[in-house]
Amino acid sequence: MEKTGKEKTTEIVIPKRRLGRTGLDVTILGLGGEGILRTYGQEEKAERLINTALDLGINYMESARAYDGSEAYYGNSLKGRRSDVVLASKSHARDRAGAMAHLEETLRNMRTDYLDIWYVHDMRSEEDMEKVFGPGGAMEAFTQARDRGDVKYLGVTGHHDPVIIRRCLEEFDFDVVLIPVNPAEPSHKCFLEEVVPVAGAKDVGVVGMKVYLRGMIEAPKKLLFCYALTQPITTAAIGCDSADQLKENAEIASEFITLKYKEVKRFTEFISPYARELMYYKP
Repeated sequence: MEKTGKEKTTEIVIPKRRLGRTGLDVTILGLGGEGILRTYGQEEKAERLINTALDLGINYMESARAYDGSEAYYGNSLKGRRSDVVLASKSHARDRAGAMAHLEETLRNMRTDYLDIWYVHDMRSEEDMEKVFGPGGAMEAFTQARDRGDVKYLGVTGHHDPVIIRRCLEEFDFDVVLIPVNPAEPSHKCFLEEVVPVAGAKDVGVVGMKVYLRGMIEAPKKLLFCYALTQPITTAAIGCDSADQLKENAEIASEFITLKYKEVKRFTEFISPYARELMYYKP
């Protein structure tokens, strides 16, 4: 007898890994805040997506203050299931007042009194670092929020310059870092080589993004996912356009296999000639 989608969903078991110094065990597939969640006016589709993720056992979910209605979608959908997830959001503010205002809005939108992880969003330059870590900078809000229990753990994200992200980890004891992980980035600006050793030495949890290269390359999703999770990261945060797309990702995650070194090398070399174009992201 053919199995229904619901029956198939209950069979999916997604492995978990420890998220660095946080000690949290999270599924190797996380729900990113883009895709259908980075819209307005799609409440029904967003609620179906988030609840499908919960039903699949996915327990890492993230958003950002910059992601349109994403935070509000989570707030509308989690209802009574907040404790089932490691919930993260991000602030792109560079000053203390702006970051604190963002946090207040985030907590209100997500209908929660705390975040598990709050990220300094999209660090790109020396100027960003001077503002964020300097007097009156955003880190004052981040540390205050952690100290008073509004957030449990602090993180930093970036996909422009791996040196900047490495220096952020050296500057402050972040708990989590979010970086690109795919076969194009090692041949362009290598976050894995620049950031991961520092993260490993400090037991910083590593979350991967841009795992599917935003669909800009025709390659099997399973191969791209296994490439990313073969690296020393905990989870891949992937935005989805629909619940069906999420189920496809969950099936891939449940069947994850570690690639051999020669397979990783071969895939990276194959992508290398196109790496710069694939890794170029507009501001």
